[in-house]
Amino acid sequence: MAATLAAGPRASWRPALIRAAPFVAGPVLAYGIVPAFGTSYLFEALLTPFLALALAGLGLNLLTGYAGLLSLGSAAFMAVGAYAAFNLSLRLPFLPLPATILLAGLASAGAGFVAGLPALRLRGFYLAVSTLALQFFVAWVLNRFGWLSNDNPSGIITAPHLVVAGLSFDDPRGRYLFSLTVVTLLTFAAWRLVRSPTGRSFVAIRDHETAARTVGIKVGRTKLLAFALSSFVIGVSGVLWAFAYLRTVEPAGFNLDRSFQILFIVIIGGLGTLRGAFLGAGFIVVLPLLLSRLGAALLGDGFDSGTLEMVQRIVLGALIVAVLIREPAGLSALLDRAGRRWRSRHA
Repeated sequence: MAATLAAGPRASWRPALIRAAPFVAGPVLAYGIVPAFGTSYLFEALLTPFLALALAGLGLNLLTGYAGLLSLGSAAFMAVGAYAAFNLSLRLPFLPLPATILLAGLASAGAGFVAGLPALRLRGFYLAVSTLALQFFVAWVLNRFGWLSNDNPSGIITAPHLVVAGLSFDDPRGRYLFSLTVVTLLTFAAWRLVRSPTGRSFVAIRDHETAARTVGIKVGRTKLLAFALSSFVIGVSGVLWAFAYLRTVEPAGFNLDRSFQILFIVIIGGLGTLRGAFLGAGFIVVLPLLLSRLGAALLGDGFDSGTLEMVQRIVLGALIVAVLIREPAGLSALLDRAGRRWRSRHA
């Protein structure tokens, strides 16, 4: 009897400890262990682009995964955020960097609001085509109006110094920590959003728009809000992509391929889940490196950058088809399934 009573509390605490472990281990790993032992290559080639792409996928998931509105113009919102931040830092140098990023995100949100206007009348494929038109329009504007890139003939912009409250984040480790902090804050805000009445309204519109309108949800207003919030997050990801990762970028860096890349992140990671954006981004970032190492080992010098890009497209397309057939909910659902099996074995 005494042994049973002694074992009972420990058994009841075990599930709580398992659930709390990621929330403790994650920050310790990201802010403590990785900065202490990571190399410049790890920060510049893997972690910083991963964070920027994960944030872009997070923004698109708010729109497509939660609100059910398809967009093919994510790269355009990234470009608006990046070029808005560049011009704000150039023409208003007294602005602190967090304010610059916030205003750049608001500029992208404004572009998203305009892009969402067709959603009041269009759905599905037709809405996706309208956002595709925005993609080409933003590219034309960036190449047509030179003052957006400080009259650089090629439209290239160079990132300013990343300084916050007198602290410099210009080295690879600093840019990683800066990106990590921005992504952490926006992920927490997105987590609160999807659990709020607004987030539930997004899901109601995705599941059945007519029923959502019947229960009193203002469908048009909610769609525009979804576009604006999604574009805000994607615009901030564009700032991280240009300022923290590439450090210099041109309009071609935000082309249609980038929009499809972000869409693939959401599909592979899992629609309607915040975690899916990080799983999909990790897959997209690591895949080229794995293919490069494997191709070099098998083909040697014959596996150049052109071959790598072609093979990457083929493999990525095949994997997307496989994911859609095997598990339409993406890697996030596969991870949940593995977690349930692990917990059942160790219960």
